[in-house]
Amino acid sequence: MLSVKNLYKKYENQPLLRGVSFEVQKGETICLLGRSGSGKSTILRIIAGIEAPESGDVFWTNQNLKDIPVHKRKFGFMFQDYALFPHKNVFENVAFGLKMQNLPFDLIEEKVITVLNKVKMQEFSHRQVADLSGGEQQRVALARALAPEPRLLMLDEPLGALDRNLREQLMGELRLLLHASNIPAIYVTHDQEEAFTIGDRLVLLNDGQIIQNASPEDVYQTPKNAWVAKFIGLSNLLEGVIQSTQPLIVTTKIGDFSVQTGLPKNAKLADPVILLLRPDAINMKDSNLNQFQAHVLDDVFLGNQWRVKLQMSDLEFSFLVDEPIPIGSIIKISIDPKQINLLQAEK
Repeated sequence: MLSVKNLYKKYENQPLLRGVSFEVQKGETICLLGRSGSGKSTILRIIAGIEAPESGDVFWTNQNLKDIPVHKRKFGFMFQDYALFPHKNVFENVAFGLKMQNLPFDLIEEKVITVLNKVKMQEFSHRQVADLSGGEQQRVALARALAPEPRLLMLDEPLGALDRNLREQLMGELRLLLHASNIPAIYVTHDQEEAFTIGDRLVLLNDGQIIQNASPEDVYQTPKNAWVAKFIGLSNLLEGVIQSTQPLIVTTKIGDFSVQTGLPKNAKLADPVILLLRPDAINMKDSNLNQFQAHVLDDVFLGNQWRVKLQMSDLEFSFLVDEPIPIGSIIKISIDPKQINLLQAEK
């Protein structure tokens, strides 16, 4: 439905976007995920027509939108601060875009009631928006964006201003609403949990470039590089060198690792690599492979598991285990060779 091709953009004479390209399919929600200042919101503004790129194009079903003004693109935009009209009530806020289309009042009323029902705000239609909670305002802003039945919905950090409990509650609801609407959506966030909950596909942005574009499962199971791994919370990273390819052995400062998940693209013997030790990679059983001694620095109860922090040589790692381990103890661990990813070393 939407195709973004080779966007370049500068900010204060510094490159902000450097060749950004991606597509959005019918009914799909993609999450643009990256740190603050990575250019996520700028991409939305370019797609909406609010800003122009230095170069690159935005297509909607093969039509170049370069000369199409904002109001004729028929895209919905939900801002981080919601941008609700404080002097209007809920009904009037949601009806605003429909009135701009010069629709008859009966049809406007029908559409507003329908969309307020979807976001569970039908009983608040005559409430002033200033009297609403943050979560209620968020629902009204979403209803206003959905009411004109846009061809594409763009949401810029829509849960950023809410407290954690409310965010967690609304994340699942928002995912269901987006799927139920069948409107393709681009959801901008810097929060990994939001992205994994809401997105059908994640587009990870760093330094103005797309680093990985894949499903949440693929990003988690096979992060493209160390930056992606660290950004999504996989922090057990270890430098190594490929000692052997058959079998695959990697030498590190804490010992040799047997790896059964394959080589990075174009990697060869003696190349430097980064080992990612996955959080659930360890067990306490004797093994002929990847057995090490570790000092237990911390042990935190998480509900149904414990997160144990281990020191090996002068490095620290965190793993998830099923039973508590006494802090201060020295233990033997085995690291599953199928739970190690090899990543390309950063240049």
